[in-house]
Amino acid sequence: MCLVLIASNPLPGLRLAVAANRDEFHARPTAPAAPWPDFPGLVAGRDLAAGGAWLGVTEEGRIAALTNFRDGMAAKRERSRGEVVVEALLDERGESGFLAGLRGRLDRYGGFNLVLGRPGSLRLFSSRTGKSEPIPPGVHGLSNHDLDTLWPKVTATTGALSRLAASSRPFEAEALFEILSDRTTAPDRDLPDTGVGLALERFLSAPFIVGPEYGTRSSTVVLFRSNGETELVERTFDPRGRETGTVSWRLGRAPG
Repeated sequence: MCLVLIASNPLPGLRLAVAANRDEFHARPTAPAAPWPDFPGLVAGRDLAAGGAWLGVTEEGRIAALTNFRDGMAAKRERSRGEVVVEALLDERGESGFLAGLRGRLDRYGGFNLVLGRPGSLRLFSSRTGKSEPIPPGVHGLSNHDLDTLWPKVTATTGALSRLAASSRPFEAEALFEILSDRTTAPDRDLPDTGVGLALERFLSAPFIVGPEYGTRSSTVVLFRSNGETELVERTFDPRGRETGTVSWRLGRAPG
């Protein structure tokens, strides 16, 4: 997952909205978002290479999403970071207990940021610092660095999300997919330097990345409604950026 947008109260009819793009190699086998038969109550896409996930929700209203921390000098680690998302959603000790256990094995993973919690109590955990901090109410963006880092893709999409939240337009999945679909690359003067080289920085600067080998594989919107229902909608894409499918899941119980 390379871009996560967050909007929390106050939103008409919503407690929390999360919109995210997953960027990955197209050759990596993946299953679309669906209930996991081996873990009832969990809905997520599935990395079929390592078995983990990049974003998921549970029947109880928990959410977890992970972005890698981009560092061109970092060494590869032995474990897939996707397993952290699944563990965060399933750990019965809750967020504090899970994170206490996670801190003791961070050397197994490459750098990452983990959003976890539920509406009203979202937290951001950094594997580089080992610290967990609450995510304040409002609009926020997370890419492959710290929360709300002024990278072009973050500023462009959080700006669009803030305008949507301030408008009279319904805060529905389609409006969030429009924000996630931005394929504009940033001018070189605005690019960060994360050690991967200028050409790759430029390629990765768009919110929605299109490339023959690597790019945005899926866009996901999660809406936590005020009536207790959670809606997850995922769209998948091919190497040309063409939509290949949409799935939609509803969890929780709406009254009546």
